[in-house]
Amino acid sequence: MRSLWRGIVRVIFWSYERGSWPYDVLVIAIVVFVLASPRSWFHDRPQSGAAVSASVELVSEDSDGQTRTYRVAAAALSPEKRAARPTPELERETHAILGRTVDDLKGRTFQVLRIDPVLAGDGSVAYYDVMVRL
Repeated sequence: MRSLWRGIVRVIFWSYERGSWPYDVLVIAIVVFVLASPRSWFHDRPQSGAAVSASVELVSEDSDGQTRTYRVAAAALSPEKRAARPTPELERETHAILGRTVDDLKGRTFQVLRIDPVLAGDGSVAYYDVMVRL
């Protein structure tokens, strides 16, 4: 029993000499774990583009097609860039999000004309109505 306990302590504190067979077995076990563990065990994936594009929707388009209004969810912006009033930084960020996620705007020149923050019941910004000119 004492030798079993000593072996567990040596594994936990990694007290084997480099190049010994127990050291090599531990290294191989770590490499096998890293390579064989499924991705679903780890939840550190970055936000996908699909999640951001789902938070942008076309609300209205004028009859001549020169201006459109998109609804951008506030969650699509990082918390430090959200604002209750339109700011130049908010304009740049919404322009970038629309340019990346809306197929009709990719590769085209457009201008953000107006940003209307829409507040939730608790006073935080729920989404932005962004009017753009093509």
